Amino acid sequence: MGWQSPLDEEITLDQLDRDPFPIYRCLRAQAPVLRVKSLNRTLPTKAAHTKFVKDTPEVYNSDDPNTPMKRAFWAHTLMCKNGAEHRRERMAPAFSAKVIQNDWMPAYRNAARYYVARGQAILLGMLEDSDEQMMEWSQALIEGAGNFGWCDAPFARADRANEAIHALLDSLQARHRAAPNNSAFPAMLNADDPIAERQIYAIIKIAISGGMIEPSDANNTVLYGLLTNPDQLAQVKRQEDWSRAFEKRLRRVAHISASSHLVTQDTELCGYFIPKGDTVMTIQASANRDEELFENGEAFQVYRDSNPHRSFSNGPHNCQGTHVARRSIGEIMLSILFDRFPGMQIPDPSAVSWRRFDFRGPVLLPMLMQ
Repeated sequence: MGWQSPLDEEITLDQLDRDPFPIYRCLRAQAPVLRVKSLNRTLPTKAAHTKFVKDTPEVYNSDDPNTPMKRAFWAHTLMCKNGAEHRRERMAPAFSAKVIQNDWMPAYRNAARYYVARGQAILLGMLEDSDEQMMEWSQALIEGAGNFGWCDAPFARADRANEAIHALLDSLQARHRAAPNNSAFPAMLNADDPIAERQIYAIIKIAISGGMIEPSDANNTVLYGLLTNPDQLAQVKRQEDWSRAFEKRLRRVAHISASSHLVTQDTELCGYFIPKGDTVMTIQASANRDEELFENGEAFQVYRDSNPHRSFSNGPHNCQGTHVARRSIGEIMLSILFDRFPGMQIPDPSAVSWRRFDFRGPVLLPMLMQ
């Protein structure tokens, strides 16, 4: 076996939260496999290593015993499961490309037109409670799942979201059992061999957290990239390359930027000894800027020739929402937004505020809609 991976005691959770990319750039060059004390995890930051970990579940198991996600979601979710147990909980039929195209795309398109048309009401804060509530639940669960400092406040906020979501799902069961359809909750309730109720609820909470925050982050991030690169925006408009612009955004700011894996046997990674019982956290956000794959990987470039990003992950845990994200944002939302607000601007790019290293996105994006 190789040398023990070096230990870093200086990188803080706050530094990772504010801007992890300079840290990742340094690690790729100097310490591509590093044990970070503040995270209590070993971080591989090169693309080849992150891919290898995800493609080798027999060694790098997704069952992270120290994840705050279990505490935040009141359940051991499918994101931390393996093999048959993981496959059984994936919502494959509800998220298949065929169901999304035939059942959901018309609804997505109508919803996008509706909300863009309501731009004035949205800007004035005149949203229905249900919209605000869903966003609160999503944010609460995501912050709880990423609470690697194990602070009380994020978990308390996640607890309130769990209580409200469980109450809502309890109230919906009778209706969905009586009238099944292809959406996730009734499909799981009415399955021939349904999984346990607590796991159905956990899966729905995963869908709420990812289904609200990740599309919002993705949409706002690609808007930032296009509006701060007007020459590329002009070309995208001319060629209607909205899907391509969306894919390039995914590379530059991965929506799931990091994921943890329990090491099940003594092994070696990049010449370093990784002991059984260690937790390896792959950094997709760093892999997507790896100098070995991308020239000037820090830049937003829609018309980059090669784009082998890891934003939808690989291996058994490839993202279930891949087709949803590509169609709802890449094919629908961006074109509708720029059609309705052709003069959109970001007056002061320095005023845009970004946060988090695990689910990264802009938390403040001041824009002029015109």
